[in-house]
Amino acid sequence: MSVWEKLRPYGMVSPALVIFALFFIYPIFYMIYLSFFDWNFVSPVKKYVGLQNFTDLLRDPQFLQVLANTTIYTILTVTLTLSISLAFALWLNRSGLFYGFVQGAIFSPHIISLVSISLLWSWLMDPEYGLLNWVIGLFGFGPLEWLSHPDTSLISLVIVAVWKGIGFNTLVFIAGLQSIPPSVYEAAALDRSRPWTTFRKLTLPMLSPTLFFLAVMSMIGSFQVFETIAIMTQGGPVNSTNTLVYYIYENGFRFFKIGYASAAGVVLLIIVGLLTVIYFKMLSKRVHYR
Repeated sequence: MSVWEKLRPYGMVSPALVIFALFFIYPIFYMIYLSFFDWNFVSPVKKYVGLQNFTDLLRDPQFLQVLANTTIYTILTVTLTLSISLAFALWLNRSGLFYGFVQGAIFSPHIISLVSISLLWSWLMDPEYGLLNWVIGLFGFGPLEWLSHPDTSLISLVIVAVWKGIGFNTLVFIAGLQSIPPSVYEAAALDRSRPWTTFRKLTLPMLSPTLFFLAVMSMIGSFQVFETIAIMTQGGPVNSTNTLVYYIYENGFRFFKIGYASAAGVVLLIIVGLLTVIYFKMLSKRVHYR
């Protein structure tokens, strides 16, 4: 084999590698570099401050609240989305025009722009003219301040995220369910296995690769939430819906504290990386690949 034949595969993938390095790898390292400087994004002078940005970050009560908000948002969003999606998948995993229509209806929010969805839900959750308050008013409940009260604002954003994410996860779960051999359920029926036992002992273990994939992707996506917060709450009220990515945006592009925002970005990178490793270490042992 000639040298050219050995290098040809690398040459064929090199454009993709260059793009990946230019738009993904380089920004990460440049962010880490900027986290050690005090820079206002306008001045050509960058003042080296070492670990001061990280020290200020960890001492900032607002940042600690942002971490708590992000953690709560992620736990609720991932748990509710996966649970509801799995329930829908178990129900819709059958043929028929009705079930096909419901699958399409559930999936439709996934293809709609998150900006459009945020504007729609902002109207639905309006305390005076919103449809949700009109609906709960029919049952005798008073109007709720969905987005304007600290006790309900974060939960309201979770509702929007779950509503948008259910469709995609449901279809992925259905694909995973359809990959399970029917002979497995036939054997369980012959053994007179109860539905809950069949689900717990057969369906869930054989669906574990799909569940593992969706759990990791949902966790990463939840930590990166931005559009709904920027449009619906801007981090308020009283910092109750501010999350890491929006906090980074605020400090970087509103207050022009680029070094401080970069330090927050490094913290986000570390958290997501550590959680992903923990997911793989803990959950991969329970994943059954065929």
